[in-house]
Amino acid sequence: MSEKSTSKGLTYGLSAYLIWGSFPLIITILAFAGPWEIVVWRIVFGFLTAAAIIGFRRDFKQLWAIMKNWAQFRWVLVSTVLIMVNWQIYVIAIVQKQVIEASLGYFINPLVTIALAVIFLGEKLSRLQWAAVGSGLVAVIVLTFDYGQLPWLALSLAFSFAVYGLAKSKLGGQVSAVNGFALESGLLLPVALVQLWLVSLTPNGITFLSHGFWGAAGLAFYGVMTAIPLILFGLAAQNLPLRYIGFMQYLTPCIQFILALTVFHENMPPARWIGFGLVWFALVLLSTDLLRQRSTK
Repeated sequence: MSEKSTSKGLTYGLSAYLIWGSFPLIITILAFAGPWEIVVWRIVFGFLTAAAIIGFRRDFKQLWAIMKNWAQFRWVLVSTVLIMVNWQIYVIAIVQKQVIEASLGYFINPLVTIALAVIFLGEKLSRLQWAAVGSGLVAVIVLTFDYGQLPWLALSLAFSFAVYGLAKSKLGGQVSAVNGFALESGLLLPVALVQLWLVSLTPNGITFLSHGFWGAAGLAFYGVMTAIPLILFGLAAQNLPLRYIGFMQYLTPCIQFILALTVFHENMPPARWIGFGLVWFALVLLSTDLLRQRSTK
C-alpha cells in the first residue's frame, strides 16, 4: 500500500477508535435518561443515520440480497441480538460508574475470540496463544477474588462482542459495515419501541424532551456517533494492512481505562492492578505471536 493510503487509513482508524473511547464521557453526560432509554435513542438515531447514508449512496441492492438469503440473514439476526445485549450492558456499566470493568471486557475480548475459534472453528493455537489464554484465565481468577465475585460485566461484554464477531465472520465480508449496522439497528427498532414503552412506565418516564433542546440533541448525537465510527473503521480497513487494525483495537479500552482513573477516579486496588497486568501480558503475547507469524510469511 502507498504511504498516502496508509496515512489516510491511520487517520480514519484512529478517529474511529478515539470516538469509541470517548463513549464513557458521552454516556455520563446523558445519564439523566437512564441506561435503558439511552440505548433506545442510540438504536433509533443510529438507524436513521445509517438509512440516510444508504439512501444518499443508493445502496439498496445489497440489503435486499441479504434479506432474501436465509443462510446470511440468520447470522444477521444472531449479530443483532448480541449487539443489543452488548450495548445495554455497556451503557449500564458506564452509568453505574464501572468504567474500569467495562474496559476490562474489551481487553479480554481478543482472548475470548481465540477460545471461541478453538471451540467452534477447530483452530489450532500456537504455544504463545495458549500462554496468552492461560494468562487471561489466571487474570479472571485474580479479579474474581478482588471483586468478591466473577467480573460479570467484563465477561458479559467480552463474550457478547466475541460471539458477535464470530457471527459477523460467518457473513464472509459480504456485508458492508454501514449496511450491516442499518440491518441490525432496523431489526432492533421494534425492540426499542417496546423498551421505550417500558421506560414510560417507570417513575421518571421518558426524559427525551424533559431536559430541553440540548438534552434531546445529546441523546440523538449518541445515536449518530454510533454509526460514524463504523463507517470510519470500514474506510480504515480499506486503506490499511490488517496488522494495523489488530493493534489499534486496543486503543479503545486503553482510553476507557485512562478515563476511569483520571476523570471518573475509580478505585484500583493492588489486586486489580495484578489482574489487569496479567491481561496486558496476555495481549503482549498475542501481539508477539502475530508479528512472528507475519515475519515468517
